[in-house]
Amino acid sequence: MDEDLKKRILEVGELIKQLPEKVQERAFELLLSNELRGQQRENQKPTSPDEKPDSSAEAAKGGAEAAVQSRGGEDLALGDLHLKAKKFLDKEGATLSDLNGLFYKEGGDIKPLFEDLKTTKASESQIRLGLLAALRNAIEKGEFEVDGEDLRRQCQLRKTYDGANFNANFKNNRRLFEKFETYDKATPIIRLSQEGRTELAKLIKELQ
Repeated sequence: MDEDLKKRILEVGELIKQLPEKVQERAFELLLSNELRGQQRENQKPTSPDEKPDSSAEAAKGGAEAAVQSRGGEDLALGDLHLKAKKFLDKEGATLSDLNGLFYKEGGDIKPLFEDLKTTKASESQIRLGLLAALRNAIEKGEFEVDGEDLRRQCQLRKTYDGANFNANFKNNRRLFEKFETYDKATPIIRLSQEGRTELAKLIKELQ
């Protein structure tokens, strides 16, 4: 194998590790195919002194976008964000690019792209899923709130559900929720407190 091509493939592999696990395989396939086509073109014609090849970072970004598009979706645009969500990003120093590492748009709906919550604890997974659900709702409707029963179902689907401690996990993290005393599934809507929004901003960065 050409040494230059081998080096570029290794660089692609390192960049792919920074993408969400769910899109890594597809993105690698696309980028590898792109590198092989590029090598073939280089073998067929001389390189002009003025020619500037795409940087690896740009190629990785294109691969991630292609991976999302292969699922029938597309990146979020600023116009997709509610004004309150935009203000949250500005205040907390987060970016649209950060959001596109966590969500994508399909048929007008905002859907999760994240897989790894960076924790193995069921209690922490529940709270992190709750924060991300509140973020998704804020993007769509401007309200940083989560439906506890929808969250319960998400935990069950991700196999992080601890039924015996589901209510207690909210109580133990009450600082993250506005005027929270106890969870009642008859009134399942829970709003993030200011501290909860700050914790959400930290989580957004951690999951990139």
